[in-house]
Amino acid sequence: MLKLFVAVPCYNEEEVLSDSASKLCDKMHSLMDDGKISRSSRIVFIDDGSTDKTWEIIGNLHSENEIFQGIKLSCNRGHQNALLCGLMELRDKCDAIISIDADLQDDIEVFDSMIEKYENGCDVVYGVRAKRKSDPFFKRFSAKMYYKILNKLGGKVILNHADFRFMSARALEGLSQFNEVNIFLRGLVPMMGYKYDIVTYERSPRLKGKSKYSMKSMFALAFEGITSLSIKPIKLITRTGILVFLLSIAMLIYSVVRYFMGQTEVGWASLAVSIWFIGGLQLLAIGVVGEYIGKIYLETKHRPRYIVEDYLTDDNCEDL
Repeated sequence: MLKLFVAVPCYNEEEVLSDSASKLCDKMHSLMDDGKISRSSRIVFIDDGSTDKTWEIIGNLHSENEIFQGIKLSCNRGHQNALLCGLMELRDKCDAIISIDADLQDDIEVFDSMIEKYENGCDVVYGVRAKRKSDPFFKRFSAKMYYKILNKLGGKVILNHADFRFMSARALEGLSQFNEVNIFLRGLVPMMGYKYDIVTYERSPRLKGKSKYSMKSMFALAFEGITSLSIKPIKLITRTGILVFLLSIAMLIYSVVRYFMGQTEVGWASLAVSIWFIGGLQLLAIGVVGEYIGKIYLETKHRPRYIVEDYLTDDNCEDL
């Protein structure tokens, strides 16, 4: 029978964690009673260096019910690294893992469909939002454009999919072979090429607390996705440079022709615009190239992507 773990990354989720744990527990017991997963299945919270009572709550949940386990990171490493920690630390302990955020805005009722698709031969099942009506127009529009741009740049991502997904042990083992420090799981998982399917669901509003993903964090994650998965931005800079060079040759020819036609005029507007344009383009190019050089620097240092400070396990489940 399928031994399923649910990996739940957490950061300062004291307001919502108890309610989410209760709902997850009920769902897991429902799956157990229906014979879809084994009784040794577990819910594992990964505390990403929270500064509130998140780890204390996880400890209380673990002491009250063996279905709950916990992994505590030594410091805040970001959502992607916390999630990766859960996937990597648990991959040898179960047959499959479902990853889901602690606020449970993603629909846990589709766990059944994910398991069914796994039984039909899929190694990865993506949770995909059916609609985004609850999001502001700007967020819907920017998300749609981002996914399109990322796919155009070579990153194979699933539209309207975040990090709510089912992964088999084979898929998790495949993911473990990606050793880069700069990770973007939404792009790395599709790169493995295993058979996949999707389940659609309606995303619920957050019941308590506030999202830890600010606009700044979302932009940072978006930029991380582009630069981690593709070198096309550098190629785009090269092509833009060639285009600007050709335009400058054309303008030179135009200026010479105008000079011999006696139609030259002294003006500062075109000169100022040209200087600002070329200067801005150069700064942009240097910034993008610098971003890639920075990533190379981090990769060559081989720093750990996360450090585990503490585990909470139970006697009826193999130790982590």
